[in-house]
Amino acid sequence: MHAVNADVQAVIEAEDRTTLKLFNEEVFSKVSGCPFDHVMLVDGNDKRGIDVGIMSRSSYPIASLRSHVDDRDSKGKIFSRDCAEYEIALPGGKSLWVLINHFKSKGYGSQSASDAKRKRQAKRVREIYEQHLAEGDEFVAVVGDLNEVPSNDPLSPLIGLGSTLRDISEHPQYDGQGFVGTHGNCAASGKLDYILLSPALYAKVDAAGIERRGMWGGAKGTLWPRFPEVGAADEAASDHAALWVDLDV
Repeated sequence: MHAVNADVQAVIEAEDRTTLKLFNEEVFSKVSGCPFDHVMLVDGNDKRGIDVGIMSRSSYPIASLRSHVDDRDSKGKIFSRDCAEYEIALPGGKSLWVLINHFKSKGYGSQSASDAKRKRQAKRVREIYEQHLAEGDEFVAVVGDLNEVPSNDPLSPLIGLGSTLRDISEHPQYDGQGFVGTHGNCAASGKLDYILLSPALYAKVDAAGIERRGMWGGAKGTLWPRFPEVGAADEAASDHAALWVDLDV
């Protein structure tokens, strides 16, 4: 996180707001980093306490938030965690809406059931996104671990089927450092994490990329450069890389 140095940082799999706040206050200073000024997390539906949250700098305060933990369709509760909506007040007076997600994993159940769950989640996120556009919100980002590759049917409501969301990895300014994926060894089958932008936001991209140095990478950890602190697989910061984008907003 210190290396990415974001103004607005989405967080996946945080236990609760208290833990995230303590992490922000106590860990960043140990790596000469600057803690975030705003930290927010709403408890989601996962009993393991793996929730989605957000942190931002003082110039980008959290203006409002909406939770969708109780959203339902004909098959029941939709989100495994939440689709947390955060409105970030931009210095120019406009708002950036960040929809943070962590879709159903590929484990814990049959593939068909997991696929169906992720598609229900993608469909609902698409509805939330479209509602923002209908209300005149131009700057909307759907971000997080969607646990699916872009070509598979579960993500079709977000990437396809007339969706105007654009994958940051398709932008000419995106630097993938020679790997397609974001998880594990970062093969194409490991492209699970996304920054999807509305057309107006996609047009504001100055640069984009991915930070993998906190990951291990391969049996011997030699697939990409690592931070000095990552000397073994169990010392990795995560098995997911950090996507980032610079926006001229």
